[in-house]
Amino acid sequence: MEPLVMDKTHDESRQGEAYAGISHIPAARKHFYIESYGCAMNFADSEVVASILQNEGFAPTTEPDSAELILINTCSIREKAEQTVRKRLTEFARLKKQNNGLLIGVLGCMAERLKASFLEEEKLVDIVVGPDAYRTLPSLIEEAGSGQKAVNVLLSREETYADISPIRLNTNGVTAFVSIMRGCNNMCSFCVVPFTRGRERSRNANSIVDECTRLLNDGYREVTLLGQNVDSYQWIDETTSTVVSFAQLLERVAKISPLLRVRFSTSHPKDITDDVLFTMKAHENICNYIHLPVQSGNSRVLQLMNRTYSREWYLAKVDRIREILPDCGISTDMIAGFCTETEEEHQDSLSLMEYCKYDLAYLYYYSERPGTLAARRFKDDVPLEVKKRRLQELVDLYRIHSLKSMQRDVGKICKVLIEGTSKKNESDYFGRNDQNKVVVFPKQHYKPGDYVWVKVTHCTSGTLLGHVIQNEN
Repeated sequence: MEPLVMDKTHDESRQGEAYAGISHIPAARKHFYIESYGCAMNFADSEVVASILQNEGFAPTTEPDSAELILINTCSIREKAEQTVRKRLTEFARLKKQNNGLLIGVLGCMAERLKASFLEEEKLVDIVVGPDAYRTLPSLIEEAGSGQKAVNVLLSREETYADISPIRLNTNGVTAFVSIMRGCNNMCSFCVVPFTRGRERSRNANSIVDECTRLLNDGYREVTLLGQNVDSYQWIDETTSTVVSFAQLLERVAKISPLLRVRFSTSHPKDITDDVLFTMKAHENICNYIHLPVQSGNSRVLQLMNRTYSREWYLAKVDRIREILPDCGISTDMIAGFCTETEEEHQDSLSLMEYCKYDLAYLYYYSERPGTLAARRFKDDVPLEVKKRRLQELVDLYRIHSLKSMQRDVGKICKVLIEGTSKKNESDYFGRNDQNKVVVFPKQHYKPGDYVWVKVTHCTSGTLLGHVIQNEN
């Protein structure tokens, strides 16, 4: 699926960001450089990798030409990510010609799918490591250093990296990702994740609470609990023989401190429960924002996608969220031009968007991913120009809804966690409100990590603008 970039002042995906450095690691003989592409899970995995490398005596660098080890953590969900990574690997290969000792590695989802191509056919890398094999990186680095091609893409039914304390990359010191589970059991026909990340397994709840507590003590004020499908989180506490659900985990994290704001992503529509919604309602520090990917507005297409719900069922779930959490922000993913989608079925997607009026939408046209169920079962028969036109129609409608959503907040007062300096104006800060909308306002005497109350005075289609009327800290 090829993405069309949305109008958004601050892009949460951080696609393609490099390792910004770790200030507390002393100088070391070996240096590594890492870039991450794709979803938040990839960025969280890079932080696990950084911790493993630190224990092996590596120190970070922000310059690839000063590294002995270059790693790219990759995504296989979007074709564009693969194209970008291939381009970067070609650029790094030129560095390797100047430095024979340089090792280049590919990590993550794309590593498993393209290992043979990267290693043998294109000869772009020395190391290929799948998402469940990061603990073996030290031995793979040693093997590659001896001139051998080093590969480990084995998937695991147990690995959660629960005992590894991640090194925060590209950190603003305020917000952090916390992985709570790995893998996915949902076999959506368009998706490669079950094949590249394996089956679902949930992390020890106590280790999650401990990590969030450490982050709070280190000055962080927001955590985002991550999983391919957080609502299917389920961990058995063997000491008490009790099962911890996602709603219970969410409550445990929220109770750490009222100063710690909690978000989560992603929810599968079929799994999000009333328990989760009532937990959100009960705790002021759990943000009223849910990412609820629909993918299509037509029941037949949803069945082909193996989403296991109908259009009507999804709309009832949206109604239930708004019944329990009237102010909840809702975002989605939508695919235009999936296999055999008709014009009438495309209109169903538009009408569903008209009903839901999403605050944020990630919109793509379908591109076949090798190895998926759709690639094996269905013909990719919607012409590219039709896909692009349908995508543009989705985007145009979304932009209308986004602007109206922003305009409804003009004149309101919202609580904002300051995350950092605005990219557009050095004299402004930015943060997000409860519904995950970006808010920009003059700095004055405040600092990142402060909670402030901002009166919204005007807006763009993607940003609220205003001024602070009260500091809560």
